[in-house]
Amino acid sequence: MMIDLIVFSVSNNRYALKIDNIQRIIQASELTNIPNSHELVDGMMSHEDKVIKVLNFRKMIGVESYDEELKELFIKLKAAHQDWIDELKHSVANGVAFTKTIDPHKCELGMWLDNFNSYDDKVSVILKNLMENHKHLHASGGEALEIYHNDKDSAQEIVNTTIYDTFNHTMDDIETFIEELERVANSLQKFVLYENGDENFAIKVDVIEDIAHIKESSIMNSDDKNDNNEFLKLEGVLDIDGVLVNVIKTVTIPN
Repeated sequence: MMIDLIVFSVSNNRYALKIDNIQRIIQASELTNIPNSHELVDGMMSHEDKVIKVLNFRKMIGVESYDEELKELFIKLKAAHQDWIDELKHSVANGVAFTKTIDPHKCELGMWLDNFNSYDDKVSVILKNLMENHKHLHASGGEALEIYHNDKDSAQEIVNTTIYDTFNHTMDDIETFIEELERVANSLQKFVLYENGDENFAIKVDVIEDIAHIKESSIMNSDDKNDNNEFLKLEGVLDIDGVLVNVIKTVTIPN
């Protein structure tokens, strides 16, 4: 028998839910806290005149929060750009080869930005400023390196003024991103509206990856199938184009 699955990712893990259990997929949004709720429940939201609890899948499988993961990433990206400008200064001051990229789309920050879209107006403004300053930073670095051989003093002036100012603006924009991580995370994550018997709730996941149309018999047994997580039961594992996906049998939200 053929079945349809929604494949999603949480951190570096892949999971799949049967489409029959999914009502809708919507953008993550701010939630209302529920006093004394279970640690796996992030809060509740209103959707189509219903109040729906939201289950945090990251907490369920025991991985760090998306906010913390993004914070670690952006701290690393700040450090990488500090290294970038330090090497640029050294190259222009001493006439040695610059080994890092001047293409804003080929550094790790640029590649992340190229794949990030936001439905939040405030995050979109931060994103626009960051992308512009980051692009200008790399372009100015390329300009300084290009004119160095003909005019070392002008190249040094670009580094000390334009590039220095743009670098500081870029770092400020990254700090603003870090301050708004909850909004940024909501711009990326999704709520999967899930049915489990008489229960209706939402599951917060990172990325919806694919819809898989597969033979039910292709689901293989897994050692994790009978783990001790009382709220998550797995049916088995599925190989999709060389990527192992955990197929979920049922999800239950704590009371």
